[in-house]
Amino acid sequence: MEAILKDPAGAVIGLDFDGTLSPIVPDPDAAVVHPDAPPALAELGRHVRAIAIVTGRPPAKVLELGPALKEVPGLVVLGHYGFERWEDGRITAPPPPAGVPRVKAELPLLLDRLGVTDAVIEDKGRAVAVHTRRSADPHGTLERLRGPLAALAAEHGLVVEPGRLVLELRPAGMDKGHALSAFLAERSARSVLFAGDDLGDLAAFDAVRAAGIPGVTVCSGSAEVTELAERADIVVDGPEGVVALLRELTSAFSRS
Repeated sequence: MEAILKDPAGAVIGLDFDGTLSPIVPDPDAAVVHPDAPPALAELGRHVRAIAIVTGRPPAKVLELGPALKEVPGLVVLGHYGFERWEDGRITAPPPPAGVPRVKAELPLLLDRLGVTDAVIEDKGRAVAVHTRRSADPHGTLERLRGPLAALAAEHGLVVEPGRLVLELRPAGMDKGHALSAFLAERSARSVLFAGDDLGDLAAFDAVRAAGIPGVTVCSGSAEVTELAERADIVVDGPEGVVALLRELTSAFSRS
């Protein structure tokens, strides 16, 4: 943290979205960005080199759930683990992978055959996720789906990424660590902070460690995932704690 405080103009602040800037909710489409996050990021953006939201969601969805984020100076949204990018009001992306639409078509049939009627399918464009948070037995349903979803993913050249009561089927190589590493190199970052809350953020934590520059990892803590807290430099209390940390950083920059 000392390097970031001494040289904010060289710092990249990386942030996950769900569970970090937005509280986790049963219906992913009902998520909203923490109301204090956009103003905190807007002020922080005036001091640091760049702010990047690194998420599995499409950038358009992130901005739909948090429209005020568009006003954050210099913000970049690396959606779909970096496969899609929003910057300066424009989204750029390569063509979608062929296996994803096939999986989307087959998933409802698979869940029906398994007798799973209370899972939620989330269409992420370049990936598809199955949430069990609204199930009568969320953890039991998740475990029941692991094998069948892994087989379906493999059949179509995809992989399964586990998370907080969710299994996401996506192309291999879509990874928050790769996205963050490439962005740090692009911006010639001299320090980095990354905050996340879920298993998919471990790759970004690894990228911070491997970047060759001073780095800080922050866990947006929850009772559902403990692995991140065990590997984080700082643990805060969910999105509220993340926003408080961002404000503390901004206050420190303003005093220096």
